[in-house]
Amino acid sequence: MTTDDDTTPPTPSQAEPTPAPPPTDAGTTTGLDARLVVDRTGSRDHTGFRLDVTLTAAPGDVVALLGPNGAGKTTALRALAGLTPLTDGHLRLDGASLEHTPPESRPVGVVFQDYLLFPHLSALDNVAFGPRCRGASKTEARTRAAAWLERMGLADHAASKPRRLSGGQAQRVALARALATRPRLLLLDEPLAALDARTRLEVRAQLRRHLAEFEAVSVLVTHDPLDAMVLADRLVVVEHGRVVQEGTPADIARHPRTDYIARLVGLNLYRGRAAGHTVRLDAGPAITTTEELSGPVFVAFPPSSVTLFRDRPSGASARNLWRCEVAGLETHGDQIRADLAGELPLAADLTTVAAAELDLHPGASVWATVKATQTHAYPA
Repeated sequence: MTTDDDTTPPTPSQAEPTPAPPPTDAGTTTGLDARLVVDRTGSRDHTGFRLDVTLTAAPGDVVALLGPNGAGKTTALRALAGLTPLTDGHLRLDGASLEHTPPESRPVGVVFQDYLLFPHLSALDNVAFGPRCRGASKTEARTRAAAWLERMGLADHAASKPRRLSGGQAQRVALARALATRPRLLLLDEPLAALDARTRLEVRAQLRRHLAEFEAVSVLVTHDPLDAMVLADRLVVVEHGRVVQEGTPADIARHPRTDYIARLVGLNLYRGRAAGHTVRLDAGPAITTTEELSGPVFVAFPPSSVTLFRDRPSGASARNLWRCEVAGLETHGDQIRADLAGELPLAADLTTVAAAELDLHPGASVWATVKATQTHAYPA
């Protein structure tokens, strides 16, 4: 029977890494300083993909990488872990260069999407495996593992095998296993994706607390905007291998700069040129705003601010009034979201009662209005 003493160390993608040598310059700035360039333009699969992303973070920071499928988020995470080699750029952690450091020698802990717990080991021995790989004795490793399970609220499950753990418990064991190695960089690849909605809510709150207590750098990859907004101090949005926007969650939500980000935070977004309170869109009509600006701008407003009419409102002025056609309807939370095409393509949210009273259906002609006070314009 296999025990933790004779378990064969896993492949680099599964193993807990061993620490890299400390920086030689004691005065070197701590934290993460990376430019990750991975060029696959000449690869045999002819994907033509190139990642070029700059990431910086101080100890204690939680940075979330957001982006659509294929944007390069996971490639960036694998480059940080050393599982995907850099074509160019640099990777420094606490002043030490890691570009040529093998994965198992980096002070990096990884929580994978499917956790990769050893099925034949208990929760305690799964957590103890990392310290054991770094040379700790069995007793020392298990003592450290027990302390982490206690911290995660899993002391009663120390003897449980992974198959006996719930999704949330397995996620916390995986997090404890990564943290037990005392990493200087913690990488989390979609850490909540495998959980059901109810468990996700609880585990998200617990993960937020653990990340807040972590003294080094955390980088989180997710496609879920709520996970990113709740867990991260700063968001880095990646599209087509490039950073298209970064900032605090509040700033990103307030000032989206691409269609992807606008959809992510639930806003209609347009680009145009402002002259006073009027913004002439690059493609489409003009929008009246409360802000008085000049030059290239973005204009955003939420779907909930759109009011629909089947007939042109008799008392409405021509400002922010557009004739549209219903392109599609779908349930959106406890409301109906109408996708509108026509003079100004936009999304509108309304109650099921309102949708029924308006007799909305694909192809129906409607008039859409938005008050200027509910728009937000900002420099492009």
